[in-house]
Amino acid sequence: MSDAARARPANFPRLAGFLASEAALAFWRKAAILVLLAVAWQAAAVWAARPILLPSFTQTMAALVDGILNEGLLRSSWASISVLLKGYAIAVAMALVFVSLAVANGFVREALKTLISMFNPLPAIAILPLAMLWFGLGEASLLFVLVHAVLWPFALATLGGFDSVPETQRLVGRNYGLRGPSYVALILIPAALPSIIYGLKIGWAFAWRTLIAAELVFGVSSRQGGLGWFIFRNRNELFTDKVFAGLVLVIIIGLLVESVIFRALEAATVRRWGMQR
Repeated sequence: MSDAARARPANFPRLAGFLASEAALAFWRKAAILVLLAVAWQAAAVWAARPILLPSFTQTMAALVDGILNEGLLRSSWASISVLLKGYAIAVAMALVFVSLAVANGFVREALKTLISMFNPLPAIAILPLAMLWFGLGEASLLFVLVHAVLWPFALATLGGFDSVPETQRLVGRNYGLRGPSYVALILIPAALPSIIYGLKIGWAFAWRTLIAAELVFGVSSRQGGLGWFIFRNRNELFTDKVFAGLVLVIIIGLLVESVIFRALEAATVRRWGMQR
């Protein structure tokens, strides 16, 4: 056995310990930031002494617990997330198909670039009235605006990632006889994975905020009140603490997706392979 082979098992626990310590350090940094924000919020609310405008952090947390226990806030959140996942999956699949075709055909490539330039700057919430006119008041309208919110930024990031793949790797794939879907799946996607994951993160953020904004307008996801509708309804009833509780839950879900799901995806792929720090 070579010296490198003998050294690899010995170095692996050290590397794992280093990664664990880095993750723990990042966790405690985020926790400290959140604590400081909570303290500042509480101090500002106490100083203002106007809970109808700015409830305190403790009041908001009490409203959040009450909403979870007595008002089905988690059920409302899942109603929103389930619709988001459907739209997100449809948009990602469509974008991968479009970008793969663009790689193989110059006309499709220019058409896709033109569509991205046209529709990527267009806020998804701006087409909500059209979606309601075409699909009615329900899940189909939400899916339409969600697909629009995710499709273009993800396609842009993925196309940029494919364009950045070194020519050497492209030649290796062609020398092995890879063409079409196999060339995209085995050469382009692995090499462009950092850009693809970045596009997934941007698409998620756009989809989440678009969904909440859309629910603030008409609020029904699969015949259930979504998280945005919970915020809107309590705003109309002047339950400001519950409005803030809904907003806090929106932030918590966003943090969990970013810090748990996407971080785990990056750790299992691009970080593990040394493609990203």
